[in-house]
Amino acid sequence: MTSFTLSTDDWLTRETQFAAFATGPLLDFWRLREEGEFIGVGGVPIRFVRFCSARHQRVVVVSPGRIESYVKYPEVAYDLFQCGYDVMILDHRGQGRSGRLLADTHRGHVINFSDYVDDFTQFYQQEVKPRGYRQRFALAHSMGGAILAQFLARQPQAFDAAAFCAPMFGIYLPMPGWMANRILDWAEKHPKVREYYAIGTGQWRPLPYVVNVLTHSRERYRRCLRYYADYPELQVGGPTYHWVRESLQAGRDIIAQAANITTPLLLLQAGEDRVVDNRSHQAFCQALSEAGHPCEGEKPQVIEGARHEILFERDAMRAEALNAILRFFAQHLGGTPTADHSIRG
Repeated sequence: MTSFTLSTDDWLTRETQFAAFATGPLLDFWRLREEGEFIGVGGVPIRFVRFCSARHQRVVVVSPGRIESYVKYPEVAYDLFQCGYDVMILDHRGQGRSGRLLADTHRGHVINFSDYVDDFTQFYQQEVKPRGYRQRFALAHSMGGAILAQFLARQPQAFDAAAFCAPMFGIYLPMPGWMANRILDWAEKHPKVREYYAIGTGQWRPLPYVVNVLTHSRERYRRCLRYYADYPELQVGGPTYHWVRESLQAGRDIIAQAANITTPLLLLQAGEDRVVDNRSHQAFCQALSEAGHPCEGEKPQVIEGARHEILFERDAMRAEALNAILRFFAQHLGGTPTADHSIRG
């Protein structure tokens, strides 16, 4: 048995001692992970990680964003775990430690967006549901939010509640939508183009902090870059034209299918997002309200000043988001989550 201590007050001061935290308590926690694998759609191996304690009766399943791996998420898992939740995170096909789909492994690609959802469904049925948790929650970021939303449209009773951070229900495009659709429709008819990097993107490369559009946290941004530098097999660059086309359609489908999602939802929006289209969040919340089951607060909860990666932002914005998520989950526990300072190895 290894002990950890956590006060949510720590969330507000962590960056000032980030190196000590990352190489101390966080590293000890990461070493106690359980990693696993199953075979997803089309024979693609899907990797996942879990952190479990015999004392926990509830779980948070995390669905990461595009290019992300669970290797990036130990801090999020640590904080959720210390608040009394088991944590399970999967690497979506084509990224992280899961199988890649193209010879150039840097290209972010998927054949059908529904393949992500089928993989997630299999993960839920095989790894989450059989463990008999008293409560099951989901937390999703960006592309992982689009995957989770489509899953919930199929199985709205699977989770007691779900929280979305900057979900990808629409993509922030550098051109008018009609122009993007025309280009994507043309690319779809030309296989060599369809599976090539979308315009303006390419192989992964380490962008300096000062030009990043993902977070204001220098410490967390540099740590993420180190993951990709230390583990080149995790690197994913820009998306293919086909991925962009599939993902834009997925966003439209999610808003069209919102009436099927009766799961209690919280939607956190990054005030300074330049990756996803925040207008899609309003459309989604409006569709939920029109269907008679509005999201928490009936509209997106904006984390003012935050860039796209809310859970990797500066301490104050990150703490605001985590506290909102935990309060929301607590509403579906019949009580308030209490910190659990132990983990079973």
